[in-house]
Amino acid sequence: MPATWDRPLMAARVRWHARWVVPVASPPIENGCVITEAERIVWVGERVHAPAGGSDEELGDAFLTPGLVNAHTHLGLTMMRGLLGGLPFFTWVRTLTAASATLTDADLLDAALLGLAEGIAAGTTTFADTAPNEAAFNAMRQLGVRGIAYREVFGPDPEVAEKHLALLADQINSMLQRATDLVHVGVSPHAPYSVSDALFAAVARLAAERRIPVAVHIAESAEEQRLVTEGEGDYANFLRGRGIDVTPRGSEPMAIIERADLLKRHTLLIHAVRVSEGVIARIASAGSGVAHCPASNAWFGHGVAPLAAMTQAGVQVGLGSDSMASNDRMDLLEEARLAAFAQRTISGRHDLITAKQAFRLATLGGAEALNLDEQIGSLEVGKQADIAAFAMHPQHGPVTDPYAALVFGPRPTTTRVIVAGTELYRDGAVKGFDSAVSARVQATAERLQRWRREQPSV
Repeated sequence: MPATWDRPLMAARVRWHARWVVPVASPPIENGCVITEAERIVWVGERVHAPAGGSDEELGDAFLTPGLVNAHTHLGLTMMRGLLGGLPFFTWVRTLTAASATLTDADLLDAALLGLAEGIAAGTTTFADTAPNEAAFNAMRQLGVRGIAYREVFGPDPEVAEKHLALLADQINSMLQRATDLVHVGVSPHAPYSVSDALFAAVARLAAERRIPVAVHIAESAEEQRLVTEGEGDYANFLRGRGIDVTPRGSEPMAIIERADLLKRHTLLIHAVRVSEGVIARIASAGSGVAHCPASNAWFGHGVAPLAAMTQAGVQVGLGSDSMASNDRMDLLEEARLAAFAQRTISGRHDLITAKQAFRLATLGGAEALNLDEQIGSLEVGKQADIAAFAMHPQHGPVTDPYAALVFGPRPTTTRVIVAGTELYRDGAVKGFDSAVSARVQATAERLQRWRREQPSV
């Protein structure tokens, strides 16, 4: 049965008290208080100075922070955790495509609901999902989170670009009619190895006409780089096998995005592992966001994205968990830790990506990358009441730097999650989540494992 609460989710005005309030946009406050009224934050400061009025929520030894922002997910693939480990990237893509073809709409919705529940339980309030279906879009609306559902489109053959565009336009129009104040609609031409230049340009025009954001997987792998710059490799051979002409398309993958007029503020660049200093400067100048996925990049061995260089150049960067087909956790605090340590490892500098910077990537940085920073990402008066509370472990000991405790210390336990003033999670239970979903996703995962054993290669 879905989780419920005996008392109302939220009084009109609530004073949230915690050992540490971490606003992100301003210094941490020991023995702090955040006051919410309906869906907005109306006061942030020390407990002793909090104005009277409203009900009190005593969180005790806890960190009260902005809700975490996951800048890149594939929620409908949650059932694929552990299915495709160890495969080279090209083989992984082909196997994932074949496995996905065996799934029903019900399978995908259940997986998206379970993925959301996992993310909420880890303190996430906003999800930016890409999918060629409506599973995550419907799941986000059902569970009450904030998010952007980027409708994914594929089409490497330029001869049928207009056909793909017409279908995509119908899909987008249908979703836009059901968008809400919390859940928005975007579009995602998948990647250079699955989308022709003609379709990239057509999607850019559609997005401009509908005034919707765009997300694209770009500069992710050596295989993609070779396809774009040389017209060779596994992807090139596969496309030629389908009768599609393949020639070099530019000096680097980002050239395709720029040529299609997609390097702009409302574009989210997913991965951006292989980008030069010149490209980083152009991304910053255009105001495009980047979804940095350190665990997924490491899972494939794609390399370490130049995160420090991007942030120093002023690029708006958030963190993404990617899909559970290429990650084993949907945990943004873990992504923040990995991001910081990876930059220090490749640079040999201990001062790159501090705990504060890493936590910012998981909150305000993600909001900036998604162009939602005027609404969420920090605890500031006037912003939406998207809040997470994490209980401190006894192992934390004396905490003098809450950023270090959150990112590098023992994983704190999520106790509360609020979106737009509505409580979605409390002490282990996700509001509205039916536990039967977990059993159904488990059955789907087992079915896929049997399928995988029967078809070890694609």
